[in-house]
Amino acid sequence: MRQLRGQERVITANRQTSLAFADAFVAEDEALLWARDRAREAGLRSVSPGTGAALRLLAATTDAKAVAEIGTGTGVSGLHLLHGMRPDGVLTTVDPEPERQQFAREAFRAAGFAANRARFIPGRALDVLPRLADGGYDLVFCDGDRLESLDCLAESLRLLRPGGLVCFEGVFADGRTVDSAAQPAEVLRLRELLRAVWESQELMATVLPVGDGLLCAVRRG
Repeated sequence: MRQLRGQERVITANRQTSLAFADAFVAEDEALLWARDRAREAGLRSVSPGTGAALRLLAATTDAKAVAEIGTGTGVSGLHLLHGMRPDGVLTTVDPEPERQQFAREAFRAAGFAANRARFIPGRALDVLPRLADGGYDLVFCDGDRLESLDCLAESLRLLRPGGLVCFEGVFADGRTVDSAAQPAEVLRLRELLRAVWESQELMATVLPVGDGLLCAVRRG
């Protein structure tokens, strides 16, 4: 048993080293680092570099021209998405705090993206999403209120074209999603989200072990 515990420590250390390597694999430019600093000052949690790189790759893989983002923050995830999208692609990003979106505007401009590459909509996700076009989006990225996860999933399925991709950030909830101890309502809602995606006949899904867990699902044609 003592030997097994030693092996578990080695495995854990190797996994942490591997995750750190994944985060460092894609270097972030000055605009991204600036946006991260603004998020840190505001007490906001940004997507990890590894998660950002995954979003960039997924946007490129889907040749995304129209992306909807729930939770602008200070623009960290939006920058990664824009870097992966087509040169003529437009990011529609929603956040209830307009001042955060102003930071994102500055970050996008500093990164060299034209003003018409992003559409900023202030407001609650569930108030804004119903106004967006059915089947008009290649990718929807959700990083908003976890209590609204199931409602955001339903709206995302309406927004996505067949073959489009929906992603949810933070589904590990710092390990609480799989912890058997009593958990707060937002963690219980994440479990419901994971179950709904897993059981859906309309989606093909996986969880990428980057950052705090990135749930990704393709809408079947």
